[in-house]
Order: sequence, then structure tokens, then C-alpha cells
Amino acid sequence: MKRWTPKAIATEARLLLIGIPVLLWTLIPVYHMVLFAISSKDSATSGHLWPKNPTLDNFRIVFQQKHFYLDHFWLQLWNSLLIAVSVGALTLFVATTAAFAISRLRVRGGRTVMNLALFTYFIPAAFLAVPMYKTMGNYGLLNSQWALILAMVTIASPYCIWVLKQASDKLPYELDEAARMDGASPLQLFRLVYLPLMVPSLVAVGTYSLLLAWNEYLYAFLLLSNDRSVTLAVALGNFLSADDSPWELLMATGLIYAMPPAAIYYAFKRYMVGGLTAGAVKS
Repeated sequence: MKRWTPKAIATEARLLLIGIPVLLWTLIPVYHMVLFAISSKDSATSGHLWPKNPTLDNFRIVFQQKHFYLDHFWLQLWNSLLIAVSVGALTLFVATTAAFAISRLRVRGGRTVMNLALFTYFIPAAFLAVPMYKTMGNYGLLNSQWALILAMVTIASPYCIWVLKQASDKLPYELDEAARMDGASPLQLFRLVYLPLMVPSLVAVGTYSLLLAWNEYLYAFLLLSNDRSVTLAVALGNFLSADDSPWELLMATGLIYAMPPAAIYYAFKRYMVGGLTAGAVKS
């Protein structure tokens, strides 16, 4: 059993003094989102800590698309899912093959290319939005979901390559040598040795890139303009364009939109921590 010495009690007290305010700071916005989502239009801004007559009617309106801001709710939710999964898959392919070439095949100039790619993070992504818009326009991709997919893959790939490269460096090179002695080609080495051992890191970077694309607003707003092609994140911004915004519907929709990434994170959280920190400490 743990002995409660004065030093241990002081340490626990300091952790609680820090942890409780941080927890409250995190949960209060979520609480207000739930509060608005289960309130009627008249009581949504009443200032009460809990509505007198909680209702799920807002969710029914959202699901049945019974508001003109929600005419394409299901289609826009599908767009968000399609784009996020596509970004996750493409980023995973690019990052996995690049990290394998740099770390295991040790191609000439690979590390330099990776460092130059990481250097792009010194420039805020918002500053690259206009050049990205111009580039997509030159290639005729504006208002195409491929424009957003390619833009997000470009943003996510450098970090994912770096994470996978660090994790790959921890794998013993004796495995590669043994596979080559058995006659394995680089493709077989990649498929039979590299991929099975990299599963935790692959899940981590795939989840990271998927959630990055799911939550993206700026690039989705700039590159997509058709109501039938935009993501739900952009469609939620339309609620703020009215003088009398239906806040209860906005919060209900936002709560629904937050559920998939929360489910994905908690499903793979054991991979997220281990995968994203792989290679952080050298043995």
C-alpha cells in the first residue's frame, strides 16, 4: 500500500490544484453544448444551469433535415467521412512508403527530403491557404473534394513520415538482413516484416490524419463552395450568418459531429500514445 507521507500528500495536492481547474475548463464548453442541444429555442439562452423541460426534439429536426440550414445534413456528413477516410488512407500510404525508404532502404537524400518537409511546419497552415487555393485553381481542382483531400495529405504527411521513421529506426536491422538472406525482395521486406511490426504506429498516424481532416475548416471553406460537396464543418458555419441563429440546432449538430472522432479516438487511444511516441526514447 502507498504510504501517505507529507511529501506525497503535498504532491497529490499540487496535482489536484492543477488538474481540477484544467478538467473544469475542458468540460464546461462541452456542458454548454449539451445544455443548448437539449433546450428549446425559447429556453436555450435563459441562463439556467439546466433546462426546465429538456427535449431531444433538436436532434429529431437535425436527423430529419427539417431546417433550411440542414437540407443536406446527411450528404455533408458523408462528405466529411469520405474526405477524412481518404486523407487517412492516402497519408498512411505516402508516409509508410516514405518512412520505409528513408529508414530501412536508406535511399540517398531521404533524410534531407524529410527534414525539408518538416521545415514547412515553420509556416502556419493559414498562410499557405491562399497559395494552395491558387495551385488548385491552376490544376482545375477548385470545388472538387480532391482539392481538399490533396491539401490535407500535404499538410499531414511530413509529421506522419517523421513519426513512422522514428518508430522504424527502433526495429532491429538484423530482421532485414535475415529476410534478405532468405531471398526477400524490398517489396516482400516491406509487406512481411515492416508492416506487421509497425501496426501501432500505423494506426496512430492514420487516426491522426483522419481526425485532422475531419476537423478542418479553413481549407474546406476555401476549396469547396457547393452545398452538396462541402463538409459538415463548413456547413455549421452557415448557422452564424443569420441575425437570429438557431443556436440549439447548431449545438445539436455540433454534438453529433463530435461523436465519430471521439469514438475513433477512444477505440484506438492505446495505439495513439504508444504509436506517436515511438522512437522518442532511444534504448
